[in-house]
Amino acid sequence: MTTTGATIRSAAPEDIQVILDLIRELAIYEREPDQAKATPSQINDALFGPDRTAYCELIELDRGEIAGFAFWFKNFSTWTGTPGIYLEDLFVKPEHRGAGYGKSLLIHLAKKCVENGWSRFQWWVLDWNEPAIAFYTSLGAVAMDEWTVFRVSGEALERLAKSLS
Repeated sequence: MTTTGATIRSAAPEDIQVILDLIRELAIYEREPDQAKATPSQINDALFGPDRTAYCELIELDRGEIAGFAFWFKNFSTWTGTPGIYLEDLFVKPEHRGAGYGKSLLIHLAKKCVENGWSRFQWWVLDWNEPAIAFYTSLGAVAMDEWTVFRVSGEALERLAKSLS
């Protein structure tokens, strides 16, 4: 997909380092720089390994610079009986914001859902990220305020895994 001065393309193995750099920039923006621990090998396996679990779209400027990315995976709705897209990360570098690249990435993924007959396109946003919330609602996204996200990780995950049933 082409947008003004840029092209959306699927990531290739040679993009691993730029993807990691974008992930780290996003982690800094989200005030969690120490949490971005993914390695080149992990990202490569997720995107290009035999048991692929994720996909990544890049917004590439005409001069070859990567301005941002959308990192996603397929989910599944038992209610609709169809897959959907879960957007793990959407990030446009600060110097490229306001050019429509984030919107272009979202449109690109929405089209992928519609073209494949997938029923949902969803993501999380930090509750303090008011610019992102305003942007998403302007596109028709609806906050799922009645749902609470739960996560088990680290030591709690280890304890749960060792629990007897």
